[in-house]
Amino acid sequence: MSAQDDLFSASLVDGAMPDESAAAQGVPDDVLLEVERLHGELLEANHRYYVQDDATLTDADYDTRLRRLEQLEAEYPQLVTPQSPTQRVGAAPATGFEEVQHAVPMLSLNNAFDGDELRAFVQRAAKTLELRDGSQLSFCCEPKLDGLAVSLIYEDGVFVQGVTRGDGRTGEGITTNLRTIRSIPLKLRGENLPALLEVRGEVYMSHAGFEALNTRGRDEEGKVFANPRNAAAGSLRQLDSKIAASRPLEFCAYQVARLDESLLASEAGQNHSGLMALLNDYGFRTSPQLEVVSGAEGIIDYTRRLGEQRDRLDHDIDGAVIKLDALRLQRELGFVARAPRWAIAYKYPAQEQETTLEGVDFQVGRTGALTPVARLDPVQVAGVVVSNATLHNMDEVERLGVQIGDRVIIRRAGDVIPQVVRIAHEGETRQAIMLPDGCPVCGSDIERLEGEVVARCAGGLICAAQRKEALKHFSSRKALDVDGLGEKLIEQLIERELVKTPADLFTLDAATLAELPRMGEKSATNLVASLDKSRHTTLARFVYALGIREVGEATAASLAAHFGTLEALRAADQVALETVDDVGPIVAAHIHTFFAQPHNNETLEALLACGLTWEEVEIGERPQPLAGQTWVLTGSLESMTRDEGKTRLQALGAKVAGSVSKKTAGVVAGTAAGSKLEKAMQLGLTVLDEDTFVARLADWESGDMNESEGTDA
Repeated sequence: MSAQDDLFSASLVDGAMPDESAAAQGVPDDVLLEVERLHGELLEANHRYYVQDDATLTDADYDTRLRRLEQLEAEYPQLVTPQSPTQRVGAAPATGFEEVQHAVPMLSLNNAFDGDELRAFVQRAAKTLELRDGSQLSFCCEPKLDGLAVSLIYEDGVFVQGVTRGDGRTGEGITTNLRTIRSIPLKLRGENLPALLEVRGEVYMSHAGFEALNTRGRDEEGKVFANPRNAAAGSLRQLDSKIAASRPLEFCAYQVARLDESLLASEAGQNHSGLMALLNDYGFRTSPQLEVVSGAEGIIDYTRRLGEQRDRLDHDIDGAVIKLDALRLQRELGFVARAPRWAIAYKYPAQEQETTLEGVDFQVGRTGALTPVARLDPVQVAGVVVSNATLHNMDEVERLGVQIGDRVIIRRAGDVIPQVVRIAHEGETRQAIMLPDGCPVCGSDIERLEGEVVARCAGGLICAAQRKEALKHFSSRKALDVDGLGEKLIEQLIERELVKTPADLFTLDAATLAELPRMGEKSATNLVASLDKSRHTTLARFVYALGIREVGEATAASLAAHFGTLEALRAADQVALETVDDVGPIVAAHIHTFFAQPHNNETLEALLACGLTWEEVEIGERPQPLAGQTWVLTGSLESMTRDEGKTRLQALGAKVAGSVSKKTAGVVAGTAAGSKLEKAMQLGLTVLDEDTFVARLADWESGDMNESEGTDA
C-alpha cells in the first residue's frame, strides 16, 4: 500500500469494518485492503466537499470509487457496515420512529429583541457571578440557524444514534435518515477519539439546495415547500430514508452535550469555543461566523454585523445565539425553569408576513422570459418594506391557486426578491391572474408552448428588455463576429440610444463612436471596419445571429443547407420546418413564431438594406458526404481553428458533438488531445490526425470522395 493508503487505513478505527475477522469469512486480503482504501478515500472526499467546501475528487472519480465499493459489498455482504459510504443512500422504509429519552435535556433559550435586553442578560450574569459588571466576560456568538435541532451520539468514534429535539426531554430516533446527510461524519476523524460524544446541531437547507428542490418539485409536479426550514424538517421525518437521501440536507454543530471527562479536563474542554474547535478536528462543520466577544457591547456589535450579512448568507438564520464561553462559569450560573442562565437567543425580525395581493405585473427578462410579479399592500418583512414579490411563472400561479385580492404569505430570504409562498385566506372578491395578450415592453406575441413552464416574448430583435443580450449574441464570434464590440460598449450604445436593433449597428460612424468614454479614434475606426467586414457572412451564421430560441449553430447550419435562402426560410410553415434535420415540433414552432412577428421582419429588412450579404447555395449544389454522421474535434489544430473545422464539417452534413460515443463516425485529433482520443481508441473509432483531416476535407468538399470512403480509417 502507498503512504496515502496507509493514512486512509489508519483513519479506520474499530467499527469501520465488521468486528469479526473478514479474512476468516472468506474475504481475500486484497479485497479487504481495497475496501479499506475506498472507505478512506470516500469518507475523506465527503468531509472535504461537504464540510470544508474543498473538492478533492471530481464527480466522475467519486462515482467510480463508490460504484467499485458497491460492487465489492454486493460480492461480500459481510463487509457492509453502517459506517460505509454506500449507506448514505438510505435504507428500507421504517414503520415508525421510536421515542428516545435525552440523557441531557435539549432545552430552549430565552429571547432578546434589542440591545437593552442583551445588556440586561449580561448584567444578570455578572450579578449572579458577583462581578461589578460584565464587560470582562467572554461570550461565544454564532448564527441561529433556521432548521431542525438534532442530537448525534458517537461511541468510540462511530455514529450510533440520532434523535430530534422533540419536547426537549424525549425525541424521535431518526438515525437512518441522519446517516444520509453527507456533512454528518459516520466516523470521527483523528486519533484518541472519545468513548462517548453527544453533539447537538441544526439540520438545514441552503438557499441553492432549497431552490433546486422546489424547481424539481415543480417540474415533476411533486411537493413544493414553503421555506427551507419546512423542507428540512419534512425531509427528516420521512419513514423512507431514501427520500431524505435525495434532499439537499446539511448539518452544522453548535454544542457538545456529553464528552469524556478526560477531554473536558483538557485545555480545549475549558470553554465552548474550544469544544467547537475540537468538533472541527473530529470532522464536523461549525459556523464560520462563530466569534468570541467581550461584554454586552461586543455582543451588540456582533448581532449588528451578522444582521448586515443575513441576506448574503447561503442559508436562513433567524437570530444569533450568545453563550458564556467559559464552561466553569456556565455550570456556576446553572438554569432557570427550562432555559440556561448562561445563554440567550437574539431574534431578528420575521422573514414571513401576511399581506394583500393587489395586482400582478409582468416583467420581461433579458432572454424574453415573462415573470409575474405580485403588487402587494406594502408590509415590513425582515426589516425591509416589501411592495412586490415574485410569483415565478404561470405554473406556480396555478399551483398556488392564488388570485388578485387574496391574503397571501410572502417570504424574504437570501439575495432574491420576496416571493409569494401560499394563500393565507381567499379574498372576498377575487380576480384570476392571466398572461397578457402581448409583450408589455414591445407588443410582440407571447409564446408559451405546451409542456413549457416559461412564457416568452417572441420579439427578440426589437424588444427593449432583450436588447443587450440580442446585440451581444448578434455580434458574438460564432455569429457575425464583430471584433471590438464588447459588453461594456454595447451598454453605452444602449444607454445613449444610439442602437436599438442590430441593424442600427451598421449606421454607426467613427466620429460618433470616438465620443464615447474609453473610445479613441483608432478604436472607433477599427470597430467600423469590423462592422463593414461582418456585412459579408454566411446564411448559417446570419440565422444563428438572429437568436431564435433553441436554434444553435448546428440547427442554423441545417436550416441554411435545407432552404438555401433567407426568403425560403422566412416563408416556410411549421410542417416544412419539421422536415429539416434536427428540427422537431418545438423548435419549428419557435422559428415560425419568430418570423411571424412584424417587428422582427422589419429589422430583417433593415439589415438587408445595410448591405448584409452571403453566398446563397442552391439546394443540392453542395456535396453532403457526411450527412447523418456525428464527428468530434479534440485537441488544438494549427491550420485552422476548431470552430472553422466544425463549420466545414457541418457544411458537409455532419453533426459535431462534444463527447465521444459508440455512434461517433470519426474523431479529429489535434495536438494535446486527451480523454476523448483515449475513448475513441478504446471504442475502435476512426481517428484522423490534422494532416489527414485537411486532406479529407479537400476531397469531401470537391466531391472526390463518397460517403463510405469518408469514414475509412
